[in-house]
Amino acid sequence: MEKTFFMIKPDGVRRGLVGEVLHRIERRGFKIEKLEMRMATPELLEKHYEDLVDRPFFPQIVDFMTSGPLITGVLSGNQVIGSWRTMMGATNPKEALPGTIRGDYAQAPDEGGATFNVVHGSDSPESAEREISLWFGE
Repeated sequence: MEKTFFMIKPDGVRRGLVGEVLHRIERRGFKIEKLEMRMATPELLEKHYEDLVDRPFFPQIVDFMTSGPLITGVLSGNQVIGSWRTMMGATNPKEALPGTIRGDYAQAPDEGGATFNVVHGSDSPESAEREISLWFGE
């Protein structure tokens, strides 16, 4: 069984979408192996988004991701990484198809603001391993 890291971002928690996201995960047949509500720190986000730290928009990501609690977890299941990414939809809310989490719930950013795209998921087995270790110390 494959494992992946997932996150419900502060906008999803704030808007009361946690139950809807978890319902979709369970309906798909994936097992939720770990689930935790927490506050992200700037230091943890610098490690998580290490490839974006030098980008001019990175401070906005940190502001958004530290604006409230988020949910982190580990999913397992057959081809869970690719399936979860399909369920999430495109990162850009304007490109996310209806029926995906982002297509149904994400909000486009204000001018120069953060994208409120509700969820995150690892993009590869290597990323999943790294993100699970980073957030859960495994």
